[in-house]
Amino acid sequence: MNDSVRKTEVLIVGAGFSGITAGVRLLREGIEDFQIIDRGHEVGGTWRDNTYPGAACDVPSHLYSLSFAQDFDWSRSFGTQPEIADYQRSVAVQQGLYPHIRFRTEMVDARWDDAAGRWLVTTREFPHVLDDADGRTAVATSGELADKVFGGDADGGARDGEVATAEPKTTTWSARELVLGVGALCEPRLPDIEGIGGFEGTVFHSSRWDHDVDLRGKRVAVIGTGASAIQIIPKIAPIVGHLDVYQRTAPYVIPRLDRSYAGWERAALRNVPGLRRVVRAQDWFFRELQIPGLTKNDALMAPIKGVSLAMLRAQVRDRKLREKLTPKFTIGCKRMLISNTYYPAIARDNVELVTDPIQRVNAHSITTADGTERPIDVLIVCTGFHVTDSPTFELVHGRDGESLAEAWRREGMSAHKGTTIHGYPNLSVLMGPATGLGHSSMIYMIESQANYFMDMLRTKRRHGADVAEVSERAQGEWNDWIRKRLPDTVWVSGCGSWYLDDHGNAPAVWPSWTWKFRLKTKKFDASSYDLRVARPALEPSR
Repeated sequence: MNDSVRKTEVLIVGAGFSGITAGVRLLREGIEDFQIIDRGHEVGGTWRDNTYPGAACDVPSHLYSLSFAQDFDWSRSFGTQPEIADYQRSVAVQQGLYPHIRFRTEMVDARWDDAAGRWLVTTREFPHVLDDADGRTAVATSGELADKVFGGDADGGARDGEVATAEPKTTTWSARELVLGVGALCEPRLPDIEGIGGFEGTVFHSSRWDHDVDLRGKRVAVIGTGASAIQIIPKIAPIVGHLDVYQRTAPYVIPRLDRSYAGWERAALRNVPGLRRVVRAQDWFFRELQIPGLTKNDALMAPIKGVSLAMLRAQVRDRKLREKLTPKFTIGCKRMLISNTYYPAIARDNVELVTDPIQRVNAHSITTADGTERPIDVLIVCTGFHVTDSPTFELVHGRDGESLAEAWRREGMSAHKGTTIHGYPNLSVLMGPATGLGHSSMIYMIESQANYFMDMLRTKRRHGADVAEVSERAQGEWNDWIRKRLPDTVWVSGCGSWYLDDHGNAPAVWPSWTWKFRLKTKKFDASSYDLRVARPALEPSR
């Protein structure tokens, strides 16, 4: 039932780092007429949802943080999931964001009303009560496997540990600006493997870790060896009875230069003016040094490759196992992973690395292409997320009624400066096409886009405009600039990764220096836009 129609100037979807950044920037601009909606029970996005053992960031804490919130007392050089989630909550409290956030509310449809110059966004609010501190967000994926992996999450209903207190409340929002801040790691990707829906044991995705499952002494299988898997495997290998790790492609793993800060270091960071910003700048600078090797000459990455292979030789003595763990692609083509404990975990006597393709999943086992059947009690799916094909894009319909997903399937993913799209006026996508990074902090990119968005609002106000739509020409020129640089990068050198779409293109990644993106988004380029005034015939009621 549609209970009401509400107006707001800005509607932000997602309360992770993107939504937090956009909300804070609006408040600092003196704009208080905005709402943030999020499917979860708390701010945090991917750092709220990914609570698996060992969850942590692979970017240093002082760099993986907001430029306007540098006073957090980090306990170590690389933030763990609980600490990053605490940081996000502290920022939301300090900046006064909570009154603007509606939790347990999901977007189910968004349509551009050209006459009114506004977005009509339908949301559904689930007033559930949690009986624990879990609060994992729902997902858009559906089907037999999704129902098994995510439980009630798959259809938005009550999940384990929840009690539904009322019917979902449907609301239509009339918003002048729509900001998608859902990020790239919000929709878990499930593997398409024959028989997996019929598995009768326990199965869950790494991003929806089931903390009620006791893995001690169990036969466990992990599918995937990406960023989540290499953090999970060292944590569970010592306690399980047996662990099978199914690897499609061996990743490059480099040392994790992580440590706890000493008391005097934390005191210095708190009390010495500017020290946190010096550490942040240093972390940014050394990561930026990878760009020539990633985008121009992969031979420049040889020292990092050497470090990775040297660590592999030192930590894995078995020659056959070491061969399985040796990457066969250009370093940087897939995201480089950091861990000091992954290789030793794989080398344990109770762990088997399986490189034969999975043929099918049975009721209590997995069969590989060579005919081997391995029994399992628990299946953990570490197969990443829908990055270039997020279901969220199916919900957003532009001026001609076409969904963003349909447009991108037809033309390929693109957005002017990673943010705005022709045919979708007043829509801004944070962490949009060609903003992803393989080496540094996405928060830097999010803040750059937020700068662009805020300058767009100022420009519209100066021009007395309600609507801004990027021209097809400007978006095409931006996309051409991106595409001309991609062939020289490592990301299209032949491996399969989340950077790539189904056509082998890399629409998710930024192919240059992060400071260059910052410069290109510093000012809103009004000449690239159609700025106009909307004259709605009828104002929606509140």
